Amino acid sequence: MTDTTAQQHETEPTPEQVRRGRRTAMLLFAIGFGPMILATIMYYSGWLHPETRSNHGELIEPAVPVAELNLVDADGQPLQTRFGPQLENPKWMLVVTAQTCGEGCEQLLYLARQVNIALGKNANRVSRAAWIGTVPPELQSRWRNEYSSMERLRLAPGAETAWPEAVNPAESPRILVVDPFGNVMMHYGNEHTGKEILEDLKHLMKLSQIG
Repeated sequence: MTDTTAQQHETEPTPEQVRRGRRTAMLLFAIGFGPMILATIMYYSGWLHPETRSNHGELIEPAVPVAELNLVDADGQPLQTRFGPQLENPKWMLVVTAQTCGEGCEQLLYLARQVNIALGKNANRVSRAAWIGTVPPELQSRWRNEYSSMERLRLAPGAETAWPEAVNPAESPRILVVDPFGNVMMHYGNEHTGKEILEDLKHLMKLSQIG
């Protein structure tokens, strides 16, 4: 009994070892995620280099947690589970939103696809999804061939979505940009070109070490 008790005491970490382990974990987190957090703050605020902040998209300030959209995937999994520092490789996401997918909506579907492809070696750092209230039958018949990589999202059962300010899918379609931490931080409409969206995303990819 005494030997067993002694072995337990030998294997249990001391309070100092526990504190040292926590400090090490915090240091590793800071090394891994600190640059991304700092870059995001600098990008949003223009801190240190305000004259270089020339994004084309409309910034959402403050950024809105993607959980507030109450969207789920085809399997019913909440969209927010795709993001966060707990994941090994969280991605950026382009989300096309529209109540009814007419010509303007399909133009944004096309732009999101082409911009993602144009990212080249960084294309796999971005995923694409769409929340569309009503998809016309003609588009539905083409979806598998033209937008097979565009995931279809839906509203969680019994929930209502809280779109960011200035985003109203019932009035006009938009492309939302969600960062790897699950923040809806920028949006685009038909007034933006694919080149403008691509430039912004390349800038974000350059600043970000995560996603």
